[in-house]
Amino acid sequence: MEQWRIFILDHHDYLMPFVSRINANGVCAYASRTLLFLRSNATLKPLVIELSLPGFSRRTTSSRVFLPASQGTGAALWQFAKAHVTANDSAHHQLVSHWLHTHAVVEPFIIASRRQLSVMHPIHRLLHPHFKDTMHINALARNLLINAGGILEQTLFTGEISMELSSELYKEWRFNEQALPADLLKRRLALQNPAHPSGVELLFPDYPYGADGLEIWQAIKTWVTDFCTVFYKDDDSVRYDMEIQAWWSEIRNIGHGDKAHEQWWFNMTTISELVETLTTLIWIASALHASVNYGQHAYAGYPPNRPVQCQRFIPRERTPLFAEFLRDPDKFYVDMLPGRFQMTLGIALTEVLSRHTSDEVYLGCRPLNWTDNKEVKQKFKKFNDALQEIEKKIVQRNRNPELKNRCGPAKLPYKFLYPGTSNNRARGGLGAEGIPNSISL
Repeated sequence: MEQWRIFILDHHDYLMPFVSRINANGVCAYASRTLLFLRSNATLKPLVIELSLPGFSRRTTSSRVFLPASQGTGAALWQFAKAHVTANDSAHHQLVSHWLHTHAVVEPFIIASRRQLSVMHPIHRLLHPHFKDTMHINALARNLLINAGGILEQTLFTGEISMELSSELYKEWRFNEQALPADLLKRRLALQNPAHPSGVELLFPDYPYGADGLEIWQAIKTWVTDFCTVFYKDDDSVRYDMEIQAWWSEIRNIGHGDKAHEQWWFNMTTISELVETLTTLIWIASALHASVNYGQHAYAGYPPNRPVQCQRFIPRERTPLFAEFLRDPDKFYVDMLPGRFQMTLGIALTEVLSRHTSDEVYLGCRPLNWTDNKEVKQKFKKFNDALQEIEKKIVQRNRNPELKNRCGPAKLPYKFLYPGTSNNRARGGLGAEGIPNSISL
């Protein structure tokens, strides 16, 4: 731990208040903690899984600990424990990492932009492509995915409390922590280093999301800085831009009104605050959403490998259930998985969500007539060139056998932050490469 080589996947504290209610609906769920060890080759080795249930009183818990094993009953129990962890992780991914942290939190920014920024305002023009289709897809989600009785309630182990859980974790959301460098620092996956362009250095370089993401983040920030300095010559020009001030006020006081009095909001009185805000917003709408959405079928499309709920608890020794497990561990695991309907529905959902639309426009690409400002066009060309250089680096990293996390044991190259700028043509479908400009699916 002193060497920062122990990591935790923690689904314990936020789930414990909900576990009893979840299990009352016919599923078998634990709150989990998983510890992992950072090996010398930068891969993570699972060390231990703790699965917890509420105890007989409100202040007690009942916990079981599982250790890795490669054969015998220990190996089967370890597999069962991992299944319960992935069920926790699948729900958190859909409800928090995906829905809450991208789709939901961006809405107030879109609405405020439409209401407070004229279409001629330069910031409106900067942000416009990053809001394409988001309100439409969110409306569809409310009718099909996150509604009462919808697809997520039918598939995830959280069931009818899914949106309640998502809303509870919104209380922890802070806009200033959504910037990638700040997020990596918070999760102890990076250290501050002013010598690096982004201001942070990864704890270990073979972290595909972090390595690719920081370069994308810096390219976006450079583009936003270049754009803003064309129209804002000093901090006063931001402070006295009445449309920007009205935009920011609506976002804070109406859109995210229950967080209006938080001290972490930017004051929006300097160019640097405007740049950081716009960079973060574009990052969320483009690269962050691409990283959590378009890999779902590749990583989660086979339910036995990544179940979204479990129908059985892990058996204890000297019980009839344990005797049943000993007779046929494989059958016990299959019976632990969701029913055929839930699994089929889950596969279909991951496939639909992982498809790029045929009219997608990718990061660094826009129609040529979006501005007549020559300096802005030159800066945007610089942004496009930077993204194409990042594409080359990503290809090189994925070919480097020393970077074991780039492809993993399944030999699946990490391409979910591949910009797709150099080949911006209609190429929708499953497995398409590129970072779409907006949350459009």
